[in-house]
Amino acid sequence: MGCCVLGFQEIDQTQVAVVGGKGAHLGELSRIDGLRVPTGYCVTTDAFQRIMAEAPSIDDRLDRLSRLEPDDREAIRALSAEIRRTIEGIAIPDDLAAAITRALARLGEHAAYAVRSSATAEDLPTASFAGQQDTYLNVVGPAAILQHVSRCWASLFTERAVTYRLRNGVDHRKVHMAVVVQQMVFSQAAGILFTADPVTGNRKVASVEASFGLGEALVSGLVNADVYKVRNGEVVAKAVATKRLAIHASPAGGTQEQAIEPERQEQPALTDAQVVRLAQLGRRIEAHFGRPQDIEWCLADDGFQIVQSRPITTLFPIPAADDGENHVYVSVGHQQMMTDAMKPLGLSFWQLTTPRPMAEAGGRLFVDVTQILASPASRASLLELMGKSDPLIRDAVQTILERDGFIRSHPDEGPAWTPPGGGSAPIETDPAIVTGLIEHNQASIAVLKRDIQTLSGPALLDFILADIPEMRKILFDPRSHQVYMRAMEASWWLNEQLELWLGEKNVADTLTQSVPHNVTSEMGLALLDVADVIRPHPEVVAFLQHVEDEGYLDDLAELAGGRDARDAICAYLDMYGMRCVGEIDITRPRWSERPSTLVPVILGNIKNFEPGAGERRFEQGRQEAWTKEQELLERLQTLPDGKQKAEETKQMIDRVRSFIGYREYPKYGMVSRYFVYKQALLEEAERLVQAQVLREKEDIFYLRFEELRDVVRANHVDDQLIQRRKDAFRSYQALTPPRVLTSDGEGIAGAYRRDDAPAGALVGLAVSAGVVEGRARVIHDMADADVEAGDILVTAFTDPSWSPLFVAISGLVTEVGGLMTHGAVIAREYGLPAVVGVENATRLIRTGQRIRVHGTDGYVQILP
Repeated sequence: MGCCVLGFQEIDQTQVAVVGGKGAHLGELSRIDGLRVPTGYCVTTDAFQRIMAEAPSIDDRLDRLSRLEPDDREAIRALSAEIRRTIEGIAIPDDLAAAITRALARLGEHAAYAVRSSATAEDLPTASFAGQQDTYLNVVGPAAILQHVSRCWASLFTERAVTYRLRNGVDHRKVHMAVVVQQMVFSQAAGILFTADPVTGNRKVASVEASFGLGEALVSGLVNADVYKVRNGEVVAKAVATKRLAIHASPAGGTQEQAIEPERQEQPALTDAQVVRLAQLGRRIEAHFGRPQDIEWCLADDGFQIVQSRPITTLFPIPAADDGENHVYVSVGHQQMMTDAMKPLGLSFWQLTTPRPMAEAGGRLFVDVTQILASPASRASLLELMGKSDPLIRDAVQTILERDGFIRSHPDEGPAWTPPGGGSAPIETDPAIVTGLIEHNQASIAVLKRDIQTLSGPALLDFILADIPEMRKILFDPRSHQVYMRAMEASWWLNEQLELWLGEKNVADTLTQSVPHNVTSEMGLALLDVADVIRPHPEVVAFLQHVEDEGYLDDLAELAGGRDARDAICAYLDMYGMRCVGEIDITRPRWSERPSTLVPVILGNIKNFEPGAGERRFEQGRQEAWTKEQELLERLQTLPDGKQKAEETKQMIDRVRSFIGYREYPKYGMVSRYFVYKQALLEEAERLVQAQVLREKEDIFYLRFEELRDVVRANHVDDQLIQRRKDAFRSYQALTPPRVLTSDGEGIAGAYRRDDAPAGALVGLAVSAGVVEGRARVIHDMADADVEAGDILVTAFTDPSWSPLFVAISGLVTEVGGLMTHGAVIAREYGLPAVVGVENATRLIRTGQRIRVHGTDGYVQILP
C-alpha cells in the first residue's frame, strides 16, 4: 500500500517490529482459510519514529521518564501527560497523511473504522500487555482517522503503559507504536473466546464469553457476560448473565451505551450451536498459531468475524509426553517447600540427584503418578501418605480419580508400591546411628573438596558426573530413610494414641522441641550467637545498618570489635554458607556468595534478644518437652493397663527425640555437595568468559548439565539458546505452579473439605500445636526481613534457609507445605504454632493486621 502503510494481506506474524503485536496477529489471522477478518491496514512503526524524531525535547523527557520509580505515580502522571500532549500536537507530514487517507479511500472513505494501537512489545508470548494502549471505535472520515492515529501514537505513554514498562524493565525507547485501522463490524453480539479454560488451564475446554452489541462492553467490564464451556464439540456448562446494557455505534461517531429491554436481559447472547461453531473456529486459529489463544470475535448478520487473537500467557505449561495417554503430575516444589521457577542447570542437577524420573514444565518439576494411581493397592498407599503430608494434594488427586475413565485402572500385579523408607526393617533406638550417618556424610564431602580442587575442563564435568552417584548413595542410604521414617511413625503413633487415651491433640509437637542433631534449627540458634558477638560493639552495629554490597566482611576489620564480628560471621558461613532460599536449585546465590542476606537477620537478633538467647531458647524447649513427657507418663499410669501404655509411650518418645532431628540432615549434606560442585563450575565458567565463549559466568545456569559438558568440550556455545532460555525463565517466574496437573493442562488446587473452622477463617494444615495472636508480617524475600519480636511470619514457603527468622517470631503461616516439610519440622522444634498450606495467605493477610494462628486445629483468623 506504499510508504508506512501495509494492508493486512501484506503482513504476517514475523513483522511485530513493523506493525506491532496486534497488527502482526491480524495479518496472520487474515491468512487462515475459512476465517473472516474485517478488512484493514496498519500504519507502521516507521511513521511513529518519524513523528517522534520531530517531537521537541522528547529525548530529555524520555530520559527523565526512565529514571522514575514505578511507584511515583504523581511524577509518572505529569510527565506522561506532557509527552502525550507533545505527540498529539505534532502535525502529520503531508506525504504520510496522504498514504493513510489513500489506503482509506480504497476500503471506503465513509465507512466506520476501529482505530487501535499496536505496540511492538504488546501481545508477546511471554507478557500479556492486553489493554495497555488505546482503542477508538466507529471513527468516520479521513480527518477523524488521522486525529485518532495521533492519539494511538500518544497512547504508548499512558500512565498505565509507562508504569508497566518501568516495573518490567522494558526500555521506553525500544517500544514503538503501529496503528491498526480496521473496518467496524456492527455486531449483534460480541465477546471473547479462550481456546483453553483460563481458570483451570484445561486445554480441551474452550471458554466463550458473550454479550449483546459491541465487544467493548465486555472488555471494559461494563457488563456481565454469558459464559459457555465447550468440550469435544458440545456445551458442557453455561451461565447466562443478566445483561442490562450494551454498547452500540453512535450515529455521530464513537459509541454509546444503550439499555437492553427487560425481556431480552436474561436471553442468551448466542445459541448453543453458535457457541460450538465459534469454538471450532477457535481450534483452527489455535492450530495455526501453535498455542492456546485469547480471541475477540463478533457476530454480525451473516456469521462470526474475528477481530483479534493473542496468546494466553497465564497458562501453566504441560509436561511433554508423546504416548497420547492421560497423565497425572504431582508438584515436587510443594513437597520441597520451593515453588519458584528453577533455571535449567538447577532442574538438571535435581533430576540427576533424585531416584524417580521427573517431568518438567514451566521451570518446575513434577512426578508422574499415573501408574501408581492405576493400581488399586499402590493408589491406596499413595493416598494414605498424601493424606498425612499434604491433604490438598490428596484431595486434588481424589478429584481426578472420581472422574470417569481419566485413569484406566488395571488389576494389581506384583507387590504394592511402598513409599520411600516404608516397609523396611525396624531399627533400634540408638543415637549412635545418627552420629555415624552424619560423620560418614562429612567425611565424604571432605574427600570431594580435596579431589575436585585441581580439576578443570572436561575432566571436571566428568568428575562431577561420577561423584553424583556417591551423593545419591548417601542421600538415599536405607539406614537414613529408616531413621526418619521410624521417627515420623513414632510421632504419628504418639499423636493418635495420646489423643485416644488422654484427649491430647498433636502432642508430638511439644515432645519434639529442642531435639539433638537438627542442623536447620541449630543454624537459627547459631545466628543468635553471632549477634551476641556483635552486640557489644556499637560501631560494628552502626556499620552493618548501612551495608550495601558483598565486600563488607573485609571492611569490618578496621572497626573496634570488627575482627571478632567478621570471624563470627565467617565461622557461621563456613558451617551454613551453602544454604539460601530455594537451595534445591544449584543456581540460586548462596549465603557465602551473598553474605549481605544475613545482615537484616543479625541486626534483628541484636535488637530483639538479650545475650545468651540461643542457649536459653534451646534449653527452654528441652525443658518444656521433658515436663510434658513426665506429665503424660504420670497420667497414663492412672489408666487401665497404664504401666504398659506408659512404657510404650516412653519408647516412642525416646525414638522420636533420638531420630527426628536427623530429618533435616540429608538435605544439608546434598546442598553442601551442590555448593562444592557450583564453586568449581563457576571457576570453569570464568575460564569460558576469558576465552570469549560465554558473555557472563551466570550464562551456564541456562544450560542443562549435559549441554554444559558439551560447551566445555567444544569451547563453543549457542548464544541464541541461552537468550531463549533466559526469556523462557522470565516468563516462568510469573506463573504459579499447581499442586496437581493433568496432561490436559488442568491445574487442580484441592480443598480441605472441613467444616470445623469458624466462619471467615483461613483454613490450612495444622503442623505445630498451640494458639498465638500477634502482628502479621508478610515477607516475600528474606533479604527484606524486618521482623519485630513476637511477629507472626506470613510467607509463600519456608525452606531451611528461613529458619534463622524463626527464632524471633511467635507463629508461622505459609501458602505451601505439609506435615513433614522443613518449615513444619522447625516450627515444632522451636515450639511455634504453625499452619501451612493456607491458599493465598500472602494476599489475604496484610502486614500489620492482628491475626490468631490456631496451630492445633489448622486455621488462621484475621482479627478486627
